[in-house]
Amino acid sequence: MRMYDLIMKKRDGDELTTEEINFFVGGYTDGSIPDYQVSALLMAIYFQKMNKRETADLTMAMVNSGDTIDLSAIEGVKVDKHSTGGVGDTTTLILGPIVAAAGVPVAKMSGRGLGHTGGTIDKLEAFEGFSVAMSIEKFMQNVNGVKIAIGGQTADLAPADKKLYALRDVTATVDNMSLIAGSIMSKKIASGADAIVLDIKTGSGAFMKNEDDAFELAREMVDIGNNVGRNTIGVITDMDQPLGFAVGNALEVKEAIDTLKGEGPEDLTELCLTLGAHMLVLGKKAKDAQEARKILKDIIKSGKGLQKLRELVVAQGGNPAYVDDASLFPVPAIVEEVISNVKGYVKAIKADDIGRAALVLGAGRETKESIIDLAVGIVLHKKIGDFVKKGEAIATIYANDAQKQKISTKMVLDAYEIVQEEIKAKPLIKGIVTKDGITRY
Repeated sequence: MRMYDLIMKKRDGDELTTEEINFFVGGYTDGSIPDYQVSALLMAIYFQKMNKRETADLTMAMVNSGDTIDLSAIEGVKVDKHSTGGVGDTTTLILGPIVAAAGVPVAKMSGRGLGHTGGTIDKLEAFEGFSVAMSIEKFMQNVNGVKIAIGGQTADLAPADKKLYALRDVTATVDNMSLIAGSIMSKKIASGADAIVLDIKTGSGAFMKNEDDAFELAREMVDIGNNVGRNTIGVITDMDQPLGFAVGNALEVKEAIDTLKGEGPEDLTELCLTLGAHMLVLGKKAKDAQEARKILKDIIKSGKGLQKLRELVVAQGGNPAYVDDASLFPVPAIVEEVISNVKGYVKAIKADDIGRAALVLGAGRETKESIIDLAVGIVLHKKIGDFVKKGEAIATIYANDAQKQKISTKMVLDAYEIVQEEIKAKPLIKGIVTKDGITRY
């Protein structure tokens, strides 16, 4: 088999066989096929696209390029959740405990953040002593014991994806649905889940700015999951403004705790109930989403979700006192309100710009070597549709550097668009994609 023939075949619009896909992925991973030939094939795929079978084969070739995690020792249906990312997206810290409290095992591999704010692991490390470093045996023991564990992603999970993504990044071939979907799903499948709920964001703060593109990406990923035997659904959700109010690590953890108490922001609560309901149905703990939502609401109301968070923190070496005493979390030196100089209704909040304002403060990483400041960030007071008086605070900046606070304040002000006419808030849930098709709301 020659790489030259594969490039020519795909260039001419023909489909690659399973064996050909395995050949090029394996050869690129082990270094026997050079960058320039894989670059040529990626460009051919970019223009000629891949069908469902090719996309599923590419995904599984990347899955099989490294370690896969066998979760069969964990009792029950293992359901994973993946978000395509956004600003203020702290759903895992809420979803994990409430879904686990409902009896669905949550065996989650999470990463650190690069960009706006930290990843799930960074946020959890706001709890003193919390650690994701554990053997796979301890990981599974925790899931069987308390129904939830959150571990760090191994470097050997889907290594082909890491190499291919780096090459796509420098050859202008990132923006292809099959390649994007395969990249995301390879890591999810390698992580060992039986079923997967995808939260695909769309809007100014999302990777997919266009709603139609988000639905198309969801369809690709759902097809991949179901084609390789993982029951998969996609929920399309709005990211035209930050989710919830808090953007920043300890601030988001505190907001997650408030949400588990039943006192969280409406949009964050609604998203967790929606995603969690699908997780319960896939995990066979509810017959439909309506029954599942009731179960989850009762778990929050009874305090069982908050108790499950305590159990997670204790199981991974953290101090559970933080769950009940928010003053224990890191506190910044500067707390300053951002004051609106106009009155009117919030028409738009550039979520990306709010994320960058948090990054300036030190809430995220500009490079993998950057050190995150867990205490800093932004708490919004006004969302789309809200009325703002002149001189009223639209947000509060939490900072440890006066100069950074001033820069961040200007960025937050610039991110808000305030108009005179009344504005309706946008729907949070845009639709759902299952193996049976697409439903738009």
